[in-house]
Amino acid sequence: MAQGTMLIGDVGGTNARFAVLDEATFAQGITGKTHRPYRDEQTLQCADHESAEAALSAYLSALGLDMPEVICLAAAGPVVAGCITLTNNHWRLSEDLLGQRFTASRVRLLNDFEAIAYGLPLLGEQDCLPLGSLPMPSLSDPSLADGNCTLGVVGPGTGLGAAGLAMREGQRFPLVTEAGHLGFAPESDRQKTLWEALRQRFGRVSDERLVSGAGLENIYAALAAKPAKAPKAADIFANASKDPLAKEALALFFEILGQVAGNFALSIGAFDGVFIAGGIVQR
Repeated sequence: MAQGTMLIGDVGGTNARFAVLDEATFAQGITGKTHRPYRDEQTLQCADHESAEAALSAYLSALGLDMPEVICLAAAGPVVAGCITLTNNHWRLSEDLLGQRFTASRVRLLNDFEAIAYGLPLLGEQDCLPLGSLPMPSLSDPSLADGNCTLGVVGPGTGLGAAGLAMREGQRFPLVTEAGHLGFAPESDRQKTLWEALRQRFGRVSDERLVSGAGLENIYAALAAKPAKAPKAADIFANASKDPLAKEALALFFEILGQVAGNFALSIGAFDGVFIAGGIVQR
């Protein structure tokens, strides 16, 4: 890769997405001249590769790319001493090892929802679907971006991610959390039944046990009282129009997602807006 070119990626429990970012397209993205300032995007299945390094090598080889000058990866787990052990995957990423393997001059690891939080001010109306009766705040409005603004983002996928962004006098400060692992607080008799069923299976019941791909399966299994018989999350979504149990599981899933988002907003003071991200909701 040419000097000043960066390999970027989003590594989750199921998918690893990689792309290339160079100085010219990055500058265009920052100035708003292009909405997607990267190229050569490709999605790989994590299960097909033994490690993150193997997946990166496969990506570079498939596109005929040279070793990267800079690597910046966002991954689904906390960053500890320059390393991320993925919460829902056996991969472990290390800034030092990635730098050595790919002879990169700089390597930076971020929590995946920390990266999403950094990007919130770049979202436009074309990127978002407002929920509820209130209009979406215009993040390009200088009075919002340059003032004191706190936003939140939560998202169910393979796991449940959550982060915040505090904007103070034009500066962005990400609020990195592991809020997906907060304890689930049932708010109805039906939810108490779910909590009890999951407590018997897992002991402690976190929000992620219900609000994630596996969480939807857990809800369905608890409703069916047959933990080993639950279909895959994709099948539950697909059958919601004809399977009453799938319909109820889906309704509970989104009901609890709303509760999680509201509790998270209260926890970090994200009163200027909460964004819902993650692969499940997009689909």
